[in-house]
Amino acid sequence: MDKEPITLNGLNKLKEELVFLKEKKRPEIVASIAEARSHGDLKENAEYHAAKEEQSHNEGRITEINDIIARANVIDVTKLNNEGKVIFGSTVYLEDLDTGEKINYKIVGRDEADLKQKLIFFQSPIGKGLIGKNKSDLVEINTPSGVKNFEIKDVKYI
Repeated sequence: MDKEPITLNGLNKLKEELVFLKEKKRPEIVASIAEARSHGDLKENAEYHAAKEEQSHNEGRITEINDIIARANVIDVTKLNNEGKVIFGSTVYLEDLDTGEKINYKIVGRDEADLKQKLIFFQSPIGKGLIGKNKSDLVEINTPSGVKNFEIKDVKYI
């Protein structure tokens, strides 16, 4: 079983989701199934089938989160001293040298990655291109949308 790196924040979010699914969502679904059952014939009972399907999705997600937590290798970057070096969990402040746009990304594990939140998977093209680089480095990264040129303006461990 391979360990998956995850930030402390990412692990805490998964644990919160797990508590919600087990303690709030699961009882709601059980109540929905009981309610639908009370309506009689289950073969043609859409509410019952919808509730059973929701139950299946919920239990699947619970299993998935338990698996992620079991494989989690928590990396707390606030406890690491890597002055200016891009590592897993660090936040990288970049300037796109082609457009002048300033952007920042936090380098995270697979289960935390969310581009809208500026959380990028450490094994994505940009993640791979940044890991190991240092503040002030110029970086050329091949992305699915073409070659990007960045300057690393800052690296923070927050």
